Amino acid sequence: MFSLEQLVSFVAVAEELHYGRAAERLSMTQPPLSRRIQLLERELGAELFDRAHRTVRLTPAGRVFLAEARKILRSSHEATLYVRRVKKGEVGVVTLGFTATAAYSYLDRVIAAANAEVPGVDLVLREMGTAAQVEELLAGGIDLGMIRPPVAGADIVTLPLWREPLLAALPSAHPLARRKKNPDVRDFDGKPFIMYSPSEGRYFHDLLVAVFRAARVTPEYTQYPCQVHTVLALVKAELGIALVPAAAGTLRFEGVVLRPVDGVEGRPVELDLMWRRGNDNPALGALLTAIGNPARRGRQSTVE
Repeated sequence: MFSLEQLVSFVAVAEELHYGRAAERLSMTQPPLSRRIQLLERELGAELFDRAHRTVRLTPAGRVFLAEARKILRSSHEATLYVRRVKKGEVGVVTLGFTATAAYSYLDRVIAAANAEVPGVDLVLREMGTAAQVEELLAGGIDLGMIRPPVAGADIVTLPLWREPLLAALPSAHPLARRKKNPDVRDFDGKPFIMYSPSEGRYFHDLLVAVFRAARVTPEYTQYPCQVHTVLALVKAELGIALVPAAAGTLRFEGVVLRPVDGVEGRPVELDLMWRRGNDNPALGALLTAIGNPARRGRQSTVE
């Protein structure tokens, strides 16, 4: 089988049509160059150059092989460049897990950052809850997760990504929606309230329990859905009022009014990035940098 070295030598002689100039181009002497061509012809079982004249000419077989040799060398060069880009993280695949509410708030920014900074990296998107993401991350099913904190695991690294406030979700005809001033969390005391599931919607369930406990408020829980869009649908059906992350405003439910809430401090809804320490996918590091959160700024989670 011929080598790439032989192909390079053949192309040089075929383009120069002069052994001396071809040898100079390849930074070698003429005798070993001639031997390479002879060995190549022996491998192919055909003469590539017409040696019946003083000038160097390609045979019909040589002309055909020149086109094929150029293709092979071009493919070899492209493969080399591609492998180098993979090593640098410029190309590759990153499997990204995300929660449903992350799709409302920050997923579009991650996709935009990837498209702008690392267009050669393909994102495989998988919607799943935080617990499922942790399981998939440790099993190698995903490279990166957008999760609700906290998570536990010695091999898991997390990084704060996004924080947003809670908003009151109210039926448009509700008294709290009609009055001019913002509702206060204490207005929820004893009111029918759409609460999140303590299992499938655990993050938001625990967050609201803490909010109400701090305000000494006890709403009347009527339903326990797990997804924000379901909460809004139940509010629209006037089964109760609710608290939702600010990103829920992108859903634009007709008949539902979203209002800021007094009595809830800061931006309590958190979204973290999560990845496994020691992940050797070069594209992951490139994507983390593109998002604007290099891995060196991450914090290792603690085992509970």
